[in-house]
Amino acid sequence: MPKISTPNDLLVEELKDLYSAETQLLKALPKMSKAASSEELKDAFTTHLKQTEGHVKRLEKAMKKLDEMPKGKKCQAMEGLIEEAKEVLEEEYEPALRDLALIVAAQKVEHYEIAGYGSARTLAELIEEDDVAEILQETLDEEGDTDKLLTQIAENLNMEAVGAGGEDE
Repeated sequence: MPKISTPNDLLVEELKDLYSAETQLLKALPKMSKAASSEELKDAFTTHLKQTEGHVKRLEKAMKKLDEMPKGKKCQAMEGLIEEAKEVLEEEYEPALRDLALIVAAQKVEHYEIAGYGSARTLAELIEEDDVAEILQETLDEEGDTDKLLTQIAENLNMEAVGAGGEDE
């Protein structure tokens, strides 16, 4: 493990973590989209997959500005969050409830990413890497928009899910 002795070192480690997280998510999103029954949710996952491809490219660009390579670290947190999402795929659910469970899993991922990008952006600002901070802010904005969209989809599905057996008869 490399020695982290400067804010720049910490930023590089955080960017490597985010890079690993995003590349893991690239593999998970198509499975989540396939498992969704709501067309709106399928579309949201498909759109986020395309955004995630852009996030990976932005991270590569940020690392290049820092004269670093993005590889070399595995994001354990994303691995765990994806494992939780896989459990949703393996359980028996009514379709609307599965969609809600997928949204829960996806929002856990979004909140992790929001925290990671926000922290990395702040580190970049601290060390006056303004170009890197700008790149990270762009992704942070997209992650926030995705989180809001997932909340909106959940609110739309919630009434349907309650009707699918939410009350005792």
